[in-house]
Amino acid sequence: MVGRPRSEAARRAILRAALDLCARDGYQSVTMKGIAEAAGSGRQTVYRWWQTKAQVLLESLTDVLAEELPDPPDTGDAGADLVMFLEQTFTLAQGVAGQVVVGLMADAQSDPALAAELRAKLIEPRRTALRSVLARGAVPDDVDLELAVDLVFGAMWYRLLNRHAEVNVELAEEIAGLLARIR
Repeated sequence: MVGRPRSEAARRAILRAALDLCARDGYQSVTMKGIAEAAGSGRQTVYRWWQTKAQVLLESLTDVLAEELPDPPDTGDAGADLVMFLEQTFTLAQGVAGQVVVGLMADAQSDPALAAELRAKLIEPRRTALRSVLARGAVPDDVDLELAVDLVFGAMWYRLLNRHAEVNVELAEEIAGLLARIR
């Protein structure tokens, strides 16, 4: 027996509700029951499509990223492209996306399947995008691009996880400037 097809309107409502709840209450407080209630859906509907809140929030976040983060810029000025890419990424990380990413990363530490899904759907696409910007001349040819990507996102993750400093436009400019000085 085949179930009813997924309603796109219901799916979008559930994904939006999950993000709204996370923004309001924090990642740890989000529940599948709360998502269903906020979306005006039954819990059965939510559980039919996703097994955990992490799966709902990961899909919510990847949908947001697809809408809010354009392809990596290519203006012909690698330094300016790097700053623009980092500003877009870090601006998004300041909001609910940052809360979701931190919560997902915490859950992924004890859930290998979630860790793999997080890497595949979120981490690797962003690493690939940054690598492409860096490879266009934002760092010298002899710089290991994987290490440069680790340094950039390492700073972002460290700040997101420890909350000791902002992940913002200033950080984007500082990192781009630091990479430019490697030459």
